[in-house]
Amino acid sequence: MSAWTAAALVLLAVDVPACVWAVSRGGTVGRLIGLCLLSSVVGAVFLLLPPAYDRPSYQDLALVLAVLAPAGALVFTRFVAGRSGGPDEDDPETDGGSP
Repeated sequence: MSAWTAAALVLLAVDVPACVWAVSRGGTVGRLIGLCLLSSVVGAVFLLLPPAYDRPSYQDLALVLAVLAPAGALVFTRFVAGRSGGPDEDDPETDGGSP
């Protein structure tokens, strides 16, 4: 096992359980922070693995994740906001008090 693989394993073993705990147990903001941190940790792991396996093309995974992770966070936020039970825009009874 090379030092690159060991560094990736340490990141996976230490940071990923903490991120999963934040995503599963926290409030809405805590879950979003855990999701963003998890995507950063996985991106760092994807950057550590190419030197370990001597495959520079694996760095493309980290680049794709860096592009897609913010969009995934926005989708997650929209999903959570949709489940909050707030007033809907299409509901005529929540017009802001108009008769």
